[in-house]
Amino acid sequence: MEVVNAIGRRKSAVARVYVSEGTGKITINKKDVTEYFPSAILQYVVKQPLELLEVLEKYDIKANLDGGGFTGQSQALRLAIARALVKINAEDKKNLKDHGFLTRDSRAVERKKPGQPKARRRFQFSKR
Repeated sequence: MEVVNAIGRRKSAVARVYVSEGTGKITINKKDVTEYFPSAILQYVVKQPLELLEVLEKYDIKANLDGGGFTGQSQALRLAIARALVKINAEDKKNLKDHGFLTRDSRAVERKKPGQPKARRRFQFSKR
């Protein structure tokens, strides 16, 4: 099997993923997944699509992450891994889609408007 690449985005985070056959090693920005995401919850989020398809020990994953915070980065990485797994085996698409791993979460920060202190908050109104 050759290297399969995919991209995932969430908020302002971008994850580029390269999946190849291997022993289940996940490397993010040249660091191990446990070093990059010390939180067990974020490690769990990253590994969700692999655990669902029971291929955790089958593929090596190299990822480049950039932008955003750690939660957005982990969710972008989850989407990228799920997309790469679909490229490898198209029959897994329905299972991943049913669990919501192929859906791009389009929610992002709303921009601040002029004449307001924040995106929706207005300055206090004074009648007199």
